[in-house]
Amino acid sequence: MSRKVLIIEDHPASMKLMRELITKAKLKPICATNLIEAKHIFSSSEPEEFLCAVVDYELPDAPKGQAIDFTLSSFLPTVVVTRYLDDERRDAILKKEVVDYITKENTQVYEYLSRLLSRLEKNKKVGVLVVDAIRARRAAMVSLLRRHNFITFEAPDAEQALNIMQRFSIIKLILVDDDGLPKMNAIELLSELRQNFKKEDLAVIGLSNSKNSALSARYIKSGANDYLLKPYHHEEFFCRIMQNVEYMENIELIRRAADSDFLTGLPNRRYFFEKVQASQSHKPVLQSLAIIDVDHFKQINDSYGHDCGDYTLKEIAKLVAEHFADYTAARFGGEEFCVYFCNVEAADVHKVLEDFRISLATQNYQFEQHSFNCSVSIGLTHQTKGDISSMIRMADELLYKAKNNGRNQVVSN
Repeated sequence: MSRKVLIIEDHPASMKLMRELITKAKLKPICATNLIEAKHIFSSSEPEEFLCAVVDYELPDAPKGQAIDFTLSSFLPTVVVTRYLDDERRDAILKKEVVDYITKENTQVYEYLSRLLSRLEKNKKVGVLVVDAIRARRAAMVSLLRRHNFITFEAPDAEQALNIMQRFSIIKLILVDDDGLPKMNAIELLSELRQNFKKEDLAVIGLSNSKNSALSARYIKSGANDYLLKPYHHEEFFCRIMQNVEYMENIELIRRAADSDFLTGLPNRRYFFEKVQASQSHKPVLQSLAIIDVDHFKQINDSYGHDCGDYTLKEIAKLVAEHFADYTAARFGGEEFCVYFCNVEAADVHKVLEDFRISLATQNYQFEQHSFNCSVSIGLTHQTKGDISSMIRMADELLYKAKNNGRNQVVSN
């Protein structure tokens, strides 16, 4: 079920544009043209049904931002839209605990709204750690972050910060204030963090009230992604946060594209070798490797066409992803897939592969006017002499035995 966004807007053109943007973002717009109507709509709803509210500052029955007060008191993160913005109105808006504001200037501003809505949804899975010796300053930053739906953590010193980082993998951003940190200062904390976390995996923003430009350079040279001078305006605070979180997400998208097979979306051969070699560096006690090959795949291509062949591979890949989610699986190329099992008993490995084989063999495939079944042959080795390439060669030999023995079976040593 789509999350809802409450729109309170009396201008028809603006309402139409916002409704289209929100629908495009796969959210459900709930529209009201005034405060009374919004209260009536919301009276039969729960705040948890809504991602946020988008509210016009000036409405016929709420000319001075009263609708904003209503949505905030209803526990809805609120984005304000306004026809014009002078210093007085801007100050009035920012005194309220709003997510952000936009002016009705042009379509680019509405594109920013679309981006902001997307961030509010994504931020629910992003952890941010605030490291500051002063509780009041931590609380102020945490309050700002929660407006944007971030999961927040707090630490009064570097030691607790490092402990929290070991426990919570969802943390993608750290805000560290250099002022008054006991035992270990911010630069020293950065040095510790960068031993385990790259800049592309964990963003660090340093804060300080020092106007010494050398400090910002020290932060960056020590591994910080960004620097924020206090006192900061919370608009700048949010812009820096968004910029750094989106930077890491973009890097992750690039990595995923490089590590994924274009057709099926499964990890590719390069990623498979990296993951397996990383696992083997810890010298696991038990290792198994299986090569899976689709039986008579050429016949599917020849009989129904290459589009049907691609469809078949994508459907099989879905089963691979489902059955081997806890292991390292990849498309190796053509109609071949590979799965590596680390510290899993041989009997359990065999059961998982048999379940997969049976599930695939009993599935009926429908492509255009064609209905057909297919099966796979699997070569499985538990022998770990040599490196991953040796395991692949052994599994490949066992795969050919499975083919020669009649296909649709698992052969292991």
